[in-house]
Amino acid sequence: MNNRDFLNPEVATKLDRFEIRARLIVEGFITGLHKSPYHGFSVEFLEHREYYPGDPIKHIDWKVFAKSDKYFVKKFEEETNLKANILIDCSKSMGFSSQKVNKLEYSKTLAAALSYLMISQQDAVGLLSFSEKIRDYIPPRSAKTHLNTIFHKLDELSPQSTTNTTEILHNLAERIKKRGLIILISDLWDEPEEIMMGLQHFRHQKHEVILFHILDKQELNFKYNKKTRFIDMETGEEIITHPWEIKKMYLKKIEKMQKFFAVKCRDSYIDYVPINTNTSYDRALFAYLIKRQKLL
Repeated sequence: MNNRDFLNPEVATKLDRFEIRARLIVEGFITGLHKSPYHGFSVEFLEHREYYPGDPIKHIDWKVFAKSDKYFVKKFEEETNLKANILIDCSKSMGFSSQKVNKLEYSKTLAAALSYLMISQQDAVGLLSFSEKIRDYIPPRSAKTHLNTIFHKLDELSPQSTTNTTEILHNLAERIKKRGLIILISDLWDEPEEIMMGLQHFRHQKHEVILFHILDKQELNFKYNKKTRFIDMETGEEIITHPWEIKKMYLKKIEKMQKFFAVKCRDSYIDYVPINTNTSYDRALFAYLIKRQKLL
């Protein structure tokens, strides 16, 4: 008997939401490109070697050709036992939404699609949720049945407590010894400099790092047209103000934060992916995967 026969139909439907969205996003991506993107996460560049007739032309390094006038191809090292850990921020600020889907719900679907993609390519994936402390941790596994465990946990996640991203990152960087892939999904409403130090700790340990920066469109646009009460979702602190009096300063701070992460991540060889929740899940993930594929 299928395990879902024991589930409440309403619960099963919620779980299916993640499974179906994940499948449609990933398989839609494959169909759209008419080829598999699965090498995107599971191989890494090893070295150059001289081109031989019959080698795939797509592996020729044209930058090297421009400098040497000789053909060399990129040689890749298969990482058959790649382990990925998806870290998802579940602090109260992730519950903010100016539309139907809040930042956490959006992040959960993104995590589901990434999990589906990596397990489909026989890589192992784990899931960790955190706020001011680690909430839950599912160690990486590559079995297809492991997806059910991940989807169950994603369905249970809800916004809670304050953020302590920096300490979480440093603790994990010390605990996860084997080199792998670290994916952080967060709104990054914490101290940017300290968060970057945590991410750089992973890079120091030779992990590959991807940072998905999730923000609501209202956080990016700040389109409030009347006197408004603003409440800090994590501390409960309140202010009442005319938004147009602080809009310019607020937008400048948002721009400064995004630019900071973009520059620091580039310098640290970390993929920085800013996402507006007004962008559909599939478009956001497609854009990143296509960009990543072109860089290989």
